[in-house]
Amino acid sequence: MAKLVRFGVSIDEKLLRKFDVLIRKEDYPNRSEAFRDLIREKLIKKEWNENKEVAGSITLVYDHHKRELLNYLVDVQHSFHHLILSTQHIHLDHNNCLEVVVVQGRPKEIERLVHKLRSVKGVKHSALTMTTIGKDMA
Repeated sequence: MAKLVRFGVSIDEKLLRKFDVLIRKEDYPNRSEAFRDLIREKLIKKEWNENKEVAGSITLVYDHHKRELLNYLVDVQHSFHHLILSTQHIHLDHNNCLEVVVVQGRPKEIERLVHKLRSVKGVKHSALTMTTIGKDMA
């Protein structure tokens, strides 16, 4: 287990009250857990900005009746096969599908894949969730 270090933080009282309200709404057991998450989030953004190897998920919602859309999405994914760890296809209703593409690689390549997928006619929504591969994360 990692060694825990205690340290003091000076913070404006009004800002701290707002933070406490926020972390209660998000069910954090204490401030320490909330601070750890904020620090990790900042470190993950740094990994992405420095183009280090990262992981993430791309979520797409699209009209599966759109002619040739599914074939095109599959072709794009095959072009980026070296980044894709897994895909999951879900039928939301008669007209709409949700697809989750789990990726690992360099951020710039992942972002190129995201742009290729989101710009396809028939894709109604897309989102990229950035995360870490966890090597340097405590």
